[in-house]
Amino acid sequence: MSQIETLPMPYAQSLVPTGLSAENLYEKCVALARNLWWSWHAEVINLFRDLDPIRWRQLDHNPIALLAEFTPERLEMRAAELVLYSRINQAYRRLKEYVSETPHWGRTHAGVLGSKPVAYFSLEFGVHESVPIYSGGLGVLSGDHIKSASGLGVPLVAIGLFYDQGYFKQHLDINGWQHEEYLDTKVENLPMEPALGLDRKPITVTIDTRSGKLLAKVWLMRVGRVNLYLLDCDVPSNSPEDRELTSRLYGGDNRTRIRQELVAGVGGVRALKALGISPGVYHLNEGHSSFATLEACRERMKDDGMSFDAALRDVAQHTVFTTHTPVPAGHDRFDKNLIEEHLGPLRDELGISLDQLMGIGRVEPQNDHESFCMTVLGLKLSRRANAVSNLHGHISRRMWAHLWPWRVEEEIPIGHITNGVHIQSWLAWQMQQLYDRYFPADWMQRMGEPEVWQTIHEIDPGELWETHYAMKNLLLAFVRRRVSRQCRRRGESDEAVEAARNILDPNVLTIGFGRRFATYKRAALVLTDPDWLSEIVGDRQRPLQIVFAGKAHPADEPGKQIIQRIANLRHDPRFAGRIAFVEDYDINVCRHMIQGVDVWLNNPRRPLEASGTSGQKAVLNGALNLSILDGWWAEACDGTNGFAIGKGTAHVDDRITDERDGRALQKVLTEEVIPLYYDRDIDGLPRHWIKRMMNSISSLAWRFSADRMVADYVRHAYLRAAGGESCEMNIK
Repeated sequence: MSQIETLPMPYAQSLVPTGLSAENLYEKCVALARNLWWSWHAEVINLFRDLDPIRWRQLDHNPIALLAEFTPERLEMRAAELVLYSRINQAYRRLKEYVSETPHWGRTHAGVLGSKPVAYFSLEFGVHESVPIYSGGLGVLSGDHIKSASGLGVPLVAIGLFYDQGYFKQHLDINGWQHEEYLDTKVENLPMEPALGLDRKPITVTIDTRSGKLLAKVWLMRVGRVNLYLLDCDVPSNSPEDRELTSRLYGGDNRTRIRQELVAGVGGVRALKALGISPGVYHLNEGHSSFATLEACRERMKDDGMSFDAALRDVAQHTVFTTHTPVPAGHDRFDKNLIEEHLGPLRDELGISLDQLMGIGRVEPQNDHESFCMTVLGLKLSRRANAVSNLHGHISRRMWAHLWPWRVEEEIPIGHITNGVHIQSWLAWQMQQLYDRYFPADWMQRMGEPEVWQTIHEIDPGELWETHYAMKNLLLAFVRRRVSRQCRRRGESDEAVEAARNILDPNVLTIGFGRRFATYKRAALVLTDPDWLSEIVGDRQRPLQIVFAGKAHPADEPGKQIIQRIANLRHDPRFAGRIAFVEDYDINVCRHMIQGVDVWLNNPRRPLEASGTSGQKAVLNGALNLSILDGWWAEACDGTNGFAIGKGTAHVDDRITDERDGRALQKVLTEEVIPLYYDRDIDGLPRHWIKRMMNSISSLAWRFSADRMVADYVRHAYLRAAGGESCEMNIK
């Protein structure tokens, strides 16, 4: 029998504030759960966790699913037992105040966006692990973008797709091979509701194709002050095949992909019209949603009588395009038949030929052998385009220079806005408490100011180290729990399960590697010389341990082989208990890792990492980056705030590059990282290491925040696109 059931009823009733009914208390909790604002406020997260810590973990931290297991009466009793009334009321009041106010920054800097909001398109959004409509970095970046837009008060709406099976759940078999499992998500357990049009009826958009009509209903999800609209093809009027169209993220063949992108782009613009929203800016986050520009052209032609050429120029003026990868496979391409099947009716309304349409999506418009590229469409139909780091800007201008053959490379109109992370989402609660004690009282409202973060140097080194050590222990407990559960699921012996419960040591230098297992990210680079690795892992005086996590795309056999190789190191006595692979990498796993490791390892093959943001999250929590000088780290590393692998160059032969970088990684680990970590003073503190932690936080946290990133988009892209202030994109 639970404590709730044994609590004397008169006592429970005596703790209920006068005038607050059980139903009212329950309604307030539901209101909190139905706006994802709660997901970046630790005090509200802790409030939900306290209701039932075990079920909270089992339900993937989903407050709606948790509250569904409570009646108003049971919730009232639990609130009385834990004296939660004031916490619930305070959280509810803060939410109401938050959504009703426009922050000073937005009022001052957003200008014309107040009447002409930004429409932000992305094929995935990673807001929280309980809403599984993301796969990795692109989705998490989109989630952080809209959270910061909400916090800054930037008028913005977001458009994406609802995947009722999301991305796959990862399981490794006894041989270490990745298997994918797709699970249906219960809509009733998500903070969504049907989006209503101007007629107050649920919205369904229709898209004509040569092979029939495609319908999508529209859901509304609230992310603080930002409305996120998600299109869903599970509509009775669709064919059985089309009802499954938006079931899985990045699933199916090229035909599935183009139909998903048609729904996101064309369907997204039509959903905005049904909502009565007239965007001043279309922000295309990667090429996946570039069809939105063609639908916007059709609207201008229909509503204002423009010619196609005039509409194209007008829409391009209002479009911002962000490219996220220099990897060729990341740029969707479709053949002429697929384009005509799906864009044919729209092409008819635009009054252009198939050759004209194909030309818009080609680098060489007249080259009939070239396929239609979504990135080319996005670049051609936008007047403001950007890469996501300084180095990526240089690579992108070189990569797409053929689109502007009359310009020298330095004048190619692709700038850069370096990615950042939403601080409140990734900062550990323990670190936030530490910052609250030392930082200025209003530091949360001044996170983009460098001066605020210099206060880190005033914190007692011992207190910072103790906080980090506590978070490290939480990570290791999490890894042990996960790995032992993996062993039980695979039917391994009791001895193996027990061994998993005791892996890793909090006193050992701990490296984390968590990301998508694409081959260019080189997860196994540290395994270049297994004998060398076994020596430093097993060193009696200065040992090392590594936590790996990440998924390979279902069709990526080489990526799966890398996972298998790493996962099976647990069978090697040299690495047993020192190297762990955590299955099913997601926001939750990432959060634990970046908050608890000593070092965050990133070793992509330069220059293929456009930006990367996981290392930025690690910075907030005191972990030091050990990375190739690629993406964001190429502009962040100053020699005192982390560690660099190599000299920031790459050989034309990938094999030589990998060999050279493997040796460089060994060198920096043995000569810099390990000695610095184990250099302790009389009190057992690694003071030089702690100094580097402080340097990292003070020099990087403010520079690589999503607030700074969104503010840059407002100043350098959104305002000019909407017809406000004239401000050139930084292309230097």
